[in-house]
Amino acid sequence: MHKNCRKVGLLFLVLLTFVLSHNVLAFENPEEAEKEHTSKTEHEKEKFDPGHFIFDHVTDSYEWHILTFKERHVSIPLPVIVYSKESGLHSFWSSKLHHGHSEYKGFRISEEGPDKGKIVEIMKDGTELKPLDFSITKNIFAVFISIGLLLWIFISIARKYENKKAPSGFQNAMEPLILFIRDDVAKPAIGEDKYEKFMPFLLTVFFFILINNLLGLVPVPPGGANVTGNIAVTGVLALFTLVIITINASKYYWQEIYNAPGVPWWMKIPIPLMPIIEILGLFIKPLVLMIRLFANIAAGHIIVMGFFSLIFIFGDIIPYLGYAVSPVTILFTVFMTVIELLVAFVQAYVFTLLSAIYFGMATTEHH
Repeated sequence: MHKNCRKVGLLFLVLLTFVLSHNVLAFENPEEAEKEHTSKTEHEKEKFDPGHFIFDHVTDSYEWHILTFKERHVSIPLPVIVYSKESGLHSFWSSKLHHGHSEYKGFRISEEGPDKGKIVEIMKDGTELKPLDFSITKNIFAVFISIGLLLWIFISIARKYENKKAPSGFQNAMEPLILFIRDDVAKPAIGEDKYEKFMPFLLTVFFFILINNLLGLVPVPPGGANVTGNIAVTGVLALFTLVIITINASKYYWQEIYNAPGVPWWMKIPIPLMPIIEILGLFIKPLVLMIRLFANIAAGHIIVMGFFSLIFIFGDIIPYLGYAVSPVTILFTVFMTVIELLVAFVQAYVFTLLSAIYFGMATTEHH
């Protein structure tokens, strides 16, 4: 088991390519906040936009927003790293952009169009050009945090096993989960003689998804990022599964795809219906993994933020009505958070289980 734990740590060490030096709290300049509201009259009140509020919390950003108090934003700035064909490489803290209200060195966050929410370069003629963006966004920073936690967890566990010490403390709590993935997921799905080869990936993907799911439920940094609710992240995880299937598949697996035995010839010639269906299935399997994880986690966050938005929606109608619905809304929010806590474990388990089943199907010997 300690070998698998060490492999998990090495797998994620490859991904850890940046070391962030420091992060400081950034307070928006009151003058900037005042400029943002110059279009409103003294008696005009800005209406609450639930759609903007919800998607602002579930989408990625160039800063880690903490709170807004009296039109002053408190956030953790993150490194912006962009390369422009016109002006070369630039790096600066996202606080220079004042939460997207101003530009810095000719760069700003686009407010409309296909690049909305992304860094763009303002050209001399006023057009927007999208540079190569290598910025450390909130989701990327959250991935680094989860990688650090994984390395700490598995390297410490591996060292204890190497020293032949009895499980204790945190190791004692993690061992049942590791044994669960081995005995109840990998062995039944892949087989007693082949499961060890796939254990490093299965342990990695299970704990990576679980840690990010749990951190996503924490409302303050280092939690609050919607990593596994980002389809790009789930797509990469599913792509790893597809690559491992392709590399380790036996010749009998490919035979079942291209020339399945027992299938009538008229389903193969002249139109290869069965091979087409099987090839589509090869890509549909990881696609299902990607969409299932993304949809369940993103939907949970949206529902929780939707319940929370009811306070402000009713408050816009009648202020006292907002106070009246607050207890009910908070109860529903707490209930949904508990459900999300269960979903965090279930989705990590389902992704790992289905990956193991696909591995088992790909490596099954001919009977």
